[in-house]
Amino acid sequence: MIYTIEGQPFYVKIEGEGEPLLLLHGFTGSSASWMPLMKKLSNFYKVIAIDLIGHGASGKPDDPALYTMEAMGSYLKKLLQILRIDSIHLLGYSMGGRFALSFTVQYPDCVKTLILESSSPGLITKEERDERIQNDHRLARRIEQEGMASFVDFWESVPLFSTQKKLPLRKQEEIRKQRLSNTERGLANSLIGMGTGAQRSYWEMLDDLSIPVLLLVGEQDQKFVSIGKKMEKLLPQADFVQINDAGHTIHVEQPEIFVKMVVAFLKKHADSNL
Repeated sequence: MIYTIEGQPFYVKIEGEGEPLLLLHGFTGSSASWMPLMKKLSNFYKVIAIDLIGHGASGKPDDPALYTMEAMGSYLKKLLQILRIDSIHLLGYSMGGRFALSFTVQYPDCVKTLILESSSPGLITKEERDERIQNDHRLARRIEQEGMASFVDFWESVPLFSTQKKLPLRKQEEIRKQRLSNTERGLANSLIGMGTGAQRSYWEMLDDLSIPVLLLVGEQDQKFVSIGKKMEKLLPQADFVQINDAGHTIHVEQPEIFVKMVVAFLKKHADSNL
């Protein structure tokens, strides 16, 4: 279903009943990325998947300022008001995880528990952020100049996603088709507005998050294993779980274990959410 928020269309899919669990996809993804898991998770929760701005069937405005974490936070807050939902369990993957953390900092009363898959609180120093901004802008120009097919070829070759090559060919083709369904403008502006460089650093705010947080990382994704361990030390209530035989996209590479970990975590903290 399409909801118009502040003039922008947002595609939202909802399945199941019970406590609301909202899912946020990664860069080049969409709500379709969660479809196989939604069927399983909706046995326990009211599962909500949204296409972030610039992705899927949601809006792809020309102005990158409409793609920032803060702007997307405002959109999501208004969506929850439309759905008459006061608070949610929030799960985000990669870019969606960065946004999930941003939303939790912006609207702490709206989030009961936070689940971050292969995510980070951003880059610590201004120098790191400035360098990343330049890289993100170069990649955005490349997307617009060379087109989606060329970009997806490049994106599939990034070492971060090397473990996806172990997936069945049919699954790899599904992921590629979903990536190609996005647009040059949407992805380019998403990089400029929501890229890791453009995002503020949330490292110093982690110790202020009093809610339960689940950190999920794949054992073969050593960069995010290291980030996750550092986050665990700073968060007051953090469970750190490393999934064997998985890289960056745990929910795709080990979906059964992923669902099991998510449901177990939410059930564990059910009493505190009453």
